[in-house]
Amino acid sequence: MTSKLLEDFLDEKQASLLAGLTSPAKIQAFLDATPYSASDENRCPLRVIQDRLAHCLDGGLFAAAALRRLGYPSLIVDLLPEPKIDDDHILAVFNYRGCYGAVAKSNFSGLRFREPVYRSLRELVMSYFEVFFNVDGLKTMRGYTRPLHLAAYDRMDWEVNDRAADAVEKRLKKLRPVPVLADGMAGELSPADALSYRAGMLGTNPAGLYKPKL
Repeated sequence: MTSKLLEDFLDEKQASLLAGLTSPAKIQAFLDATPYSASDENRCPLRVIQDRLAHCLDGGLFAAAALRRLGYPSLIVDLLPEPKIDDDHILAVFNYRGCYGAVAKSNFSGLRFREPVYRSLRELVMSYFEVFFNVDGLKTMRGYTRPLHLAAYDRMDWEVNDRAADAVEKRLKKLRPVPVLADGMAGELSPADALSYRAGMLGTNPAGLYKPKL
C-alpha cells in the first residue's frame, strides 16, 4: 500500500514552500521562522505547514520529511536528559559525504542546526552537550537514542497523520539510551555560564519551557 505524502494535501502556496526547501539549511530556516509551540500536542509534518507551529518533535518530523525529499533517509535521534528536570530533544539527522549533520526545532537557540562535519553520530550528539541546559542552567543531557527510521511509519502515513507522531513519541521512549557520561560525572558538571545561558535563552517562548512534574 502506498503511503500518503505531504504533496497530496498541500495547496499551491504550501507546495511551493515545501519545494523551496532545497537544502538542510533552508529547512532549518523554515523551522526557525516557525513559532515554537508550547502545547504537548504532537503535529505531523502536514500540520506544521498548515498551522505554522512546532515543538521539537513536530520540527524533527517535518525536517525528516523535508530531508527525505532531498534524498536523505528520514532519521531522527532523541537527546535524553536527566529525568524530571528537563525535556528531551529531537534531531533530524543526515549524512553528507560521510559526516553527520542535523536539523532541529528548539526553544533554545543553541539546540538547532549542525553542519555535516561530524564524523560519527556520537560526535554530532556531543556538540549539543554544553548548550543542553535547563531553566536553572544545569547541563542535563545524559544520553541519546540510535536513529529511528521513520520509513517504518509509512504504513501509518506519518507525514500527514498526527496519530503517527504520537506513535513515534511512544517508540522513542522505549529505545535503549546510549549514555554520554561515565558514572560520577553528572555530579561534577559546572552550570552554564551567564553569557551562554543568556545566549541559549534568546528568543525563548516562556510558556514552552520545561516545568518539573511534581
